Amino acid sequence: MQHRIVVLGAGYAGAIAAGRLARRLRPEDVAITLVNAEPDFVERVRLHQLAVGQSLRPRPLREMFAGTGVELKIAQVTGVDVERRTVTLADPNGTGESGRLAAGAGEFTGGSEMLAYDTLVYALGSGFHDRGVPGAAEHAHQIAGRPGALRLRERLAGLAAGGSVVVVGGGLTGVEAATEIAEARPDLDVALAARGGLGDWLSPRGGRHLRNVFGKLGITVHEHATVTAVEADRVVTADGGSVPAAVTVWTTGFAAHPIARATALEVGDTGRIVVDATMRSRSHPDVYAVGDAALATGPGGKPLRMSCASGTPMAWQAADAIAARLTGGKLPNLPLRYFNQCISLGRKEGLIQYVTADDRAVEAALTGRLAAVYKELICKGAAWAVANPTVGMPTRRRRVVPRPAEGAPPSAATSSTAA
Repeated sequence: MQHRIVVLGAGYAGAIAAGRLARRLRPEDVAITLVNAEPDFVERVRLHQLAVGQSLRPRPLREMFAGTGVELKIAQVTGVDVERRTVTLADPNGTGESGRLAAGAGEFTGGSEMLAYDTLVYALGSGFHDRGVPGAAEHAHQIAGRPGALRLRERLAGLAAGGSVVVVGGGLTGVEAATEIAEARPDLDVALAARGGLGDWLSPRGGRHLRNVFGKLGITVHEHATVTAVEADRVVTADGGSVPAAVTVWTTGFAAHPIARATALEVGDTGRIVVDATMRSRSHPDVYAVGDAALATGPGGKPLRMSCASGTPMAWQAADAIAARLTGGKLPNLPLRYFNQCISLGRKEGLIQYVTADDRAVEAALTGRLAAVYKELICKGAAWAVANPTVGMPTRRRRVVPRPAEGAPPSAATSSTAA
């Protein structure tokens, strides 16, 4: 009987994990199912480009995983029962018809389907986080997902010259969004509201370059400005002031998908699944979590931040650990660390801030056009890795070894990989 592996979510982490598992394991031994709510892979790191009207290359998941042995189901995950080891799926369009066609084998019954697993890879990621700020959900735009980016795209396209845009959030997403909008629409009045100082996490060299680019693009910066409310035409700050905003873009971080918190899985305060060094759930050993869904510890005991830079090595680690445990192989020991922060500042400028293993800036930084090219290569490389999941497939995949019966003493092969 095949071992059933279900991967929830086909973002960077989920798609890479599914493809890597297909490379590591024999199709006769495992059935790998990848579940995603959209039929296309979304390059999340480029959604600020989509929002300003740029076209992104379509990447249909069905084409990407054709011939890999991975079964694709286009469906919305509505529940996970980790005790019964089942996932509840629903047609993302609410009609049932689309889901039946996408699933290939089997049909949704009454608009829903129950999918059983032996091993689950949870990669549902994260989404918009309003931080509880009044009016943010009602009045602000977000680029945490493709639908939000498209809505912002439509709003910006209809905004007349001289219109005001305020990006709330001074992190990587906010900086990239503000510079992209300002470069694409120099006729708009673009501002950024940051809780701290602009680029205060960067090295002095990186910070100087960031301020220089903001100045050239004419972006107004409101530093140490905590936004406490969002209204239809302005944002309100903690000091009682306000900033005019015909369009508000909310980039203050991401919230983990809520389904994990609704399960019996151990989660942290933010709803991310607590995992060990192999991305295995600490409470349920048949579940692995990767990407923004996982609360994993990096160098210095610090939690890894939500990012593609974290999600990709997490996916490698989880896939290799699953394969090792199923085949009696050696568990991976990939160090989960950071090397740099790649920041696009429009299409012509960039900033590569080199960092320590635990993500603290060092003095070295790459700036200007060369940094923009570097960032573009990183983005293309990440998308290529997802779109070519079986490139480099070994000539012989490893066979799954039988698990010992419950209560039986483990064999030498399985005992060495049980940690």
